[in-house]
Amino acid sequence: MTSPFPPRSRGLGSLPGYPGAGIPERRRALEARGVDVIDLGAGDADLAPPPSAVAAIREAVKDPAYSRYPFQLGLPAFREAATRWMSTRFGLQVDPFAQLLPLIGSKEGIAHLLLSILNPGDVAVYPDPGYQAYRGGTVLAGATPHPVPLRPEHDFLLPFEDLPAEVLDRTRVLILNYPNNPTSAVAPRSYLERAVAFCRERGIVLLHDHAYSEVAFDGYRPPSVLEIEGAWEVAVEFHSLSKTYNMTGWRLAWVAGHPELISGLSRLKTFVDTGAFLAVQAAGVAALESWPDWVPGNVEVFQRRRDAAVAAFQEAGFQLEPPRATMYLWIPVPGGMASDEFARRALDEAGVVVLAGSALGQGGEGFFRVALTTSEARLRAGALRLQDLLGG
Repeated sequence: MTSPFPPRSRGLGSLPGYPGAGIPERRRALEARGVDVIDLGAGDADLAPPPSAVAAIREAVKDPAYSRYPFQLGLPAFREAATRWMSTRFGLQVDPFAQLLPLIGSKEGIAHLLLSILNPGDVAVYPDPGYQAYRGGTVLAGATPHPVPLRPEHDFLLPFEDLPAEVLDRTRVLILNYPNNPTSAVAPRSYLERAVAFCRERGIVLLHDHAYSEVAFDGYRPPSVLEIEGAWEVAVEFHSLSKTYNMTGWRLAWVAGHPELISGLSRLKTFVDTGAFLAVQAAGVAALESWPDWVPGNVEVFQRRRDAAVAAFQEAGFQLEPPRATMYLWIPVPGGMASDEFARRALDEAGVVVLAGSALGQGGEGFFRVALTTSEARLRAGALRLQDLLGG
């Protein structure tokens, strides 16, 4: 039967399936049979947001003014709170109205920034494995994606200096993400310095996804790329409240950087959205103001989970080192098994959800991701079940 609907766009049709597709259905089927499924897959913590953010949104929704259109200006107090935080955290002086833009989560901001700067024939270089928005924004803009595998021999740092000349000549944007999802790699300051110099020399936009800037352990403090000399000439950096403040569903973030890139993104967004809910932005102010007192305790929870999970997976026979940042473990699949097969068996035979490395790009093949988004006891139990699965 002929469909009455027009075919999908070429860009949409060329996008891969979303990571984890099919897992909820298989999980429900297992749970219907009485299986206690341990979910170590999604990067969505089971922890509460800051109480001050909850209180702030509770008050804001009572005021009809917060139910009006936010538009791209948003809540000036949120812009100002974000710039104060960047000054305190990184020593940066940011113009809250020319160099910063509120977002409905960093995912939409990244995808829309790519739509605002890329044309057919342009190339976007991004990490593989990596966040879906990198490829999605590139493909939907009609540009050419160039995923670069992140490998252990490079410490999971994207080797941008090794790009072929035919790719480099067309490269419009270089996307980096450190601390990195999913590999948990961190970038030395010297690497960021080389990246900024590389992009300045070639007129390339440097997009830095800094969603995990505060989820770092053992005294490590991830730097901002905007701290690097010359970065403001070429770079934008995305920050999110999702991971730091356990506010994944609230959808609030911001981008800071070169004012022309910020204004272009703002103009594009006027045609596709009307901004983040003002009450959520009011809660964002409270969250950012809670940073010095509340965030350290939240990070301590993730560090305890990291320590428990690393010890449990090592005892189970998996090879891994404690990550310095993020809420993930990036673990080699033992025995040469394909990562999607391992993830399927982990769920179907052991009742444990993990994310196959290949679900985030073919560069992730050979690894699986464990999210530190459940209790220490559940993490240990998951590792033990996977040991049983492998006959360890």
